[in-house]
Amino acid sequence: MEIALQSQLKSWRQHLHQNPETGFEEVATSDYVARALKALGLDVHRGIGGTGLVANLTVGNGPGVIGLRADMDALNIAENAPDRPYASRTQGKMHACGHDGHMSMILGAARLLAEKKNFSGTVRFIFQPAEEHGRGAKAMMNDGLFERYPVDAIFGAHNMPGMAAGTFATRAGGIMASEDNFVIHIKARGTHAARPHMGVDPIVIASQIVLALQTVVSRNLDPSLQAVISCTEFITDGIRNVIPSNVTIKGDTRSYAPEVQAMLAARMREISEGICHAHGAECAFEYTHEFAPTVNSPEYVDLAVSAARNIVGAENVDADVQPMMISEDFGAFLQAVPGNFIFIGNGETGKEGSTPLHNATYDFNDEILLTGARYFAEIARLALPSA
Repeated sequence: MEIALQSQLKSWRQHLHQNPETGFEEVATSDYVARALKALGLDVHRGIGGTGLVANLTVGNGPGVIGLRADMDALNIAENAPDRPYASRTQGKMHACGHDGHMSMILGAARLLAEKKNFSGTVRFIFQPAEEHGRGAKAMMNDGLFERYPVDAIFGAHNMPGMAAGTFATRAGGIMASEDNFVIHIKARGTHAARPHMGVDPIVIASQIVLALQTVVSRNLDPSLQAVISCTEFITDGIRNVIPSNVTIKGDTRSYAPEVQAMLAARMREISEGICHAHGAECAFEYTHEFAPTVNSPEYVDLAVSAARNIVGAENVDADVQPMMISEDFGAFLQAVPGNFIFIGNGETGKEGSTPLHNATYDFNDEILLTGARYFAEIARLALPSA
């Protein structure tokens, strides 16, 4: 059975890899996944939050309900894999983050559970659009996801290059950070480069702001907490011999707690406006919340760890992994219902599957598909035990 399932998993995954679609455009992807789920005999509901879908499988009369989630969207990256037989057929788009593999693992879990029926209760297989930009989870919930299809808990996973293939890692509490974006616009007075005293130089002002922002984490944040402030764009309207009138600084911050997010926003605004005021310039400060932090529920971490250990052995499961500053749209789901998010190793550095995420040569490691499918099926068996 496992050989046949592994072949099916690879077929699903490689088809999805060949046909990537980006956020809220996953029409063919949703069609393909829905057909696969219906072929397994599941009850499928479409168009939730745009292209999202939910498939239900009920066995026995247990009252429990859990959700198993996969993300569906690809990235606007041109795949650089000319020798890959299943490379993207869509110019400028590819599955560079492994969502093709995540979908296949959840489909595999659906097949295992539909065939074995070794649980009592309801499993909802949730396929989410638009993860990459932090919009899909909210879109599904705004469309009544958990009111129409309530769950007691939800579970998700992400492949992780750099971890040994098929190993697992999770932790209680914050496992991935929030992502907030900021834009700082400085309006000053441009002038001839040879006569700087005639103007107000926004490049000097903006440079002071960039440097001052780096003191927020080191001097305003409790050292036991974590945060990152990164200025990633510096845009001016000047030319070679003209001091500009406008500079825009863009970037993002990462943290794990709402109170830290609030402190970062407040101090960044105060610093930006204060430096501008000191130099006689105007400041417009914007701060938006893009991704919620991913915060695991302790009771469901224990369940996820037990499931992973049952599949790959205790020596291959890290139950207290170091938190990462990357962000995941799954965090929005965990603000609404409890659950757990786990990493599954895609391949150690230097070995197959170790190419970084969001890289033009990245590929999901097909050798971990069966492990992931069995893990999710084991989650259902443990969370919804038969009498």
